[in-house]
Amino acid sequence: MNKSLCARRPAGFTLIEVMIAVAIVGILAAIGYPSYRDYIVRGNLVDATNGLATMRAQMERHFLDNRTYATAGTFITPCASTDANTRTFGRFVVSCVGTPTATTFTLQAVGSGNVSAFTYTINQNDVRATTAAESGYGTCATSWILKRGQTC
Repeated sequence: MNKSLCARRPAGFTLIEVMIAVAIVGILAAIGYPSYRDYIVRGNLVDATNGLATMRAQMERHFLDNRTYATAGTFITPCASTDANTRTFGRFVVSCVGTPTATTFTLQAVGSGNVSAFTYTINQNDVRATTAAESGYGTCATSWILKRGQTC
């Protein structure tokens, strides 16, 4: 009898070893995916704050040049821009709420995609507000909520 044939171990994995490996991967994915998703959402929320800050600076520049936030003659307020590229910042589109007056304006950034539940606003007095319909993020009338669990 050939000893090399008798001492040979079967190759491959047993079903229980495969099931244990799948269970471990499943547990790691269940823990890691929500953290990863939250990280991606927080990264996208920065687009809203950057967009609002940029558009607010444009509105202030328009006011300094024309002494009004509204359209003045041939000088069109940044809120009235029809070019979506100048008002789109990542996953957020910035626009005016209503029509700017001579002394007031309110800008709004509305999210899309994975941040569609978020809306941020800012006005001429730098009053910021957050409306978030996603679990863990709150609504705040005086500041921007940028991460899960942050309080107003």
